[in-house]
Amino acid sequence: MKNRLKVMRAERDWSQAELGGRVGVSRHAIIAIESGKHDPSLPLAFKFARLFGQSIEEIFDDGETTDS
Repeated sequence: MKNRLKVMRAERDWSQAELGGRVGVSRHAIIAIESGKHDPSLPLAFKFARLFGQSIEEIFDDGETTDS
């Protein structure tokens, strides 16, 4: 799953360890999520959204499109 975490973290000058500490996961978990090797759980995705003040959809892109 693509995401904007690395860019958003860099905008705040946070390390991967600092971001992990803010949401309660390890630096290794942040590395795996940022690189797309691991998808966050829904509760963790909500933590990211609250931390950055954005919706989950603004941070994570599952690659699916919706036709309205």
